[in-house]
Parts: sequence; structure tokens; C-alpha cells
Amino acid sequence: MAFTAESILADMKANKFAPMYVLQGEEPFYIDKITSYIEENALTEAEKSFNQTILYGKDTTLTQVLESARRFPMMAMRQVIIVKEGQDLPDLNRKGSQEIFAQYAANPVPTTVLVIALKNKKLDGRGAAKKAIDKNAVLLDTKKMYDNKIPSWIKSYCKDKNYKIKDRAINLIAEYIGNDLIRITNELEKLMLNYSNDTEISEALIAKHIGISREYNVFELQNALGKKDILKANRIVMYFNENPKSNPFVVVVGTLFSYFSKVLVVHENYSQADQVLSKLLGVNPYFIKDYKSAANNYPREKVLNVIESLQDADLKAKGIRASLSDDENLKELVFKILH
Repeated sequence: MAFTAESILADMKANKFAPMYVLQGEEPFYIDKITSYIEENALTEAEKSFNQTILYGKDTTLTQVLESARRFPMMAMRQVIIVKEGQDLPDLNRKGSQEIFAQYAANPVPTTVLVIALKNKKLDGRGAAKKAIDKNAVLLDTKKMYDNKIPSWIKSYCKDKNYKIKDRAINLIAEYIGNDLIRITNELEKLMLNYSNDTEISEALIAKHIGISREYNVFELQNALGKKDILKANRIVMYFNENPKSNPFVVVVGTLFSYFSKVLVVHENYSQADQVLSKLLGVNPYFIKDYKSAANNYPREKVLNVIESLQDADLKAKGIRASLSDDENLKELVFKILH
């Protein structure tokens, strides 16, 4: 049956380990987190030397993995076999191996904890193995998190680590890094190593430790455009054009497209309460006043024109329409938005 990452971790923290885990899908963060927890906690340090085996898909076969899984532990209650990069198993979806896999999954050895981690890949849903795993094993099917869920996820992650974080710092991370959960956590962990948890994570700390310019980032550009601050917007454009690697054009266009799409949603729902708008936009209620201000500065028809200009700039960047360099494209785009 299918499980959530949270329910799997909760069971394991209660020392309830299943005989078989298949972790698959698009989001490696939870696959890695569960795999690491099992590797670190399913056995004691003394038991690991004889009873824990770490394999890699490219260096083994599914048949060999299942043969190992049928062995019994030595001087321990269980053995652990972890297959990392399981998507590289050469015989994963071969017919003969699928039959063997299905037979094992139908009756997994209770003294073995078998973990098969498949990143950016899934088992063939039509095969017998998948059906047996659904019934008898722990199956985690991960998906990339939607962008509008990232801010609340960052806040929750920091809270679990006993850190407070400012809303603008959350949005700066979300806008700059996107939905790459592994990178977000790596950057936050590095920052947390330098500060005790009585320190509130601010924009300044994010700028210092994650390498995002506090004044010149895409989040500040969208704010400047929302306020129609022509001077600041053009200063940021100049900085972007001088530092193209830190502010790729495609990221800037994507972020602005998301921003003005939300401004359009505000126009369509302007009379709604801020809490309702917050849910519709997927942003913290603190920022609703900024989106309403942008809606006041950009009439609905103008927002539609801006979105069209963003789409046009994206096509130019891809060479589909009259090609422009990224710096000229950005200058032209910001001019069209502001005028």
C-alpha cells in the first residue's frame, strides 16, 4: 500500500521497521531521508558490521539483492539491505526478474529490512511486482512539491530545527532556490551551523550565507516592479546583466510570470478577505498587501499585457522569435512592464 513520508518516519521512530520498503519518484529528499534513517537507526553500531549491507544499483542485480534478502541475520534481530540508486539495477524491469521480485514481495522475509530506492523512476505499474508490493510492502511514491507549498515547508522545517525565520527570508529562499528541497535544506543546515537557535533567520543572514544579494535579487525586482519603482528596478536590471550566472534570465522570467499571474488572481478576487486571498495565491497573509498594491498599480488589462510580454521574452530567449541577448531582452522586458 502507499504511505506518506511522515507516516513512515513516525513508525520507524517508534522502532517499527517493515520487512520491505520501495521508495520511488521525483522527489529525492524524502527518499534520502528515509533511507538515511534506516541506515543509521535500524541496527545498533555493533550489529551493523555483520548485518547491514549497502549496495548500489549499477554494481549489482535485483536477483542478487533478493538472494541476500533471504539470508538470516547474525546475532541480531534483523538484517538491513539498502539498495541506493536502485533505478540503475540492470534487471529491474526484466520479465524474469519481475517474477522473482513479485514472489519475494508477496512474502518478504520478516527478519530482513530491504530498502530499494529509485530516484526519478518508478516500477512498472502493470507488473506483478508492483501489485505484490502494494499489498505487502511499504511503498512511497514521491512527487515534486508545488512552488506555492515551499514557503510553508521552509517555515515548518526551521520550526522542527527550533529556529525562527522571517517571512521575507522564507520568500527569498523560495524565489531563489525554488522547489529543490535537498538544496534548501543543505543551505539552511550550513547557516544553522553558524548560529544558535535563539537567532531568528533574516534576509541579511540568507544573503550572507546562501550567496543571494540582499538588494539585488529577483524577489526585490518583483517588489520594485510591483511598486513601479523605476529607479530601483533599473538598478537591479543593471546588476543582473553584470552578474548573469547568479541571476539566469529564464529564472527571472519564470519568477515574474508567477508574480504577475498572482496579481491577476488578486484582480479577479479583490473583494475577498486577505485570508482567502492568501490561500488562493499560496503566500503568507503578510504579503497580501503587496499584491493588492501591485494590483492597484497595474490595471487588469495591463497585467494581461505584462503576462503576454513575459511569454514573448521567453520565446525570444529560446530563439523562437527574433533573438535577443539576455541583457537586451531583460531591459526591453522591464521597460514594457513599467510603461
